[in-house]
Amino acid sequence: MRAGQKLSAEHIFLVLTALFITSLVVSNLIFQKFFYWDFFGIYTFEISVGVLPYPITFLITDTVSEIYGRKKANQVVTLGIFASVFSLLIIFVSNSVPSTSWSPIGDNIFDDVFGASTIAVAASMMAYLLAQYVDIYIYHFWKKLTKGKYLWLRNNFSTFSSQFVDTFAVVLLLSIFGELRWELFWGLILSGFLFKALIALLDTPLLYLIVYFFRKKFDLKPGEELSE
Repeated sequence: MRAGQKLSAEHIFLVLTALFITSLVVSNLIFQKFFYWDFFGIYTFEISVGVLPYPITFLITDTVSEIYGRKKANQVVTLGIFASVFSLLIIFVSNSVPSTSWSPIGDNIFDDVFGASTIAVAASMMAYLLAQYVDIYIYHFWKKLTKGKYLWLRNNFSTFSSQFVDTFAVVLLLSIFGELRWELFWGLILSGFLFKALIALLDTPLLYLIVYFFRKKFDLKPGEELSE
């Protein structure tokens, strides 16, 4: 790879990493709002708004896995963990200091919005850590098994598996910590997983487009990685 291509690849990797970290941290901060979505009268989803940016993280790790390789994908996940821990620390400190009498947002309102984020980020981080490594492992397992063919297969197999792990783990942990009522347990798991699975199917053409762009830009053969 030429020097110019290498520099371009590094810049793009930084952008993908920034988008990954932003999506991950934001999903942890906004999780307390739940919404419903009537899917053409077939099924009504009841899910946290936190799942809206979350599928982006799996699209990015699949992109990085395909183009940059497993090592780089694991680096992105590790950076995401660091960012989550750092955001957890900032929230904890911000919630601990007393507000002034004239503060537009008082202690009670701030605690209502961000107070549960400490538990949420911790629970989400544990679930995310497990799910992302599952995603990367299964993605490369299928990539090796199919010798770099059938991108749609490894994308959907890895995402479906990891999204189920993530949904089950985070709902379980939030229920154990008392952030969610147990009677909502299975409904939230079903809605969360089905929504993420639907998004995974819809983002498959987008992944093909992104991979096509990278292969053309860096003269890569199908299945070839920049780290090779």
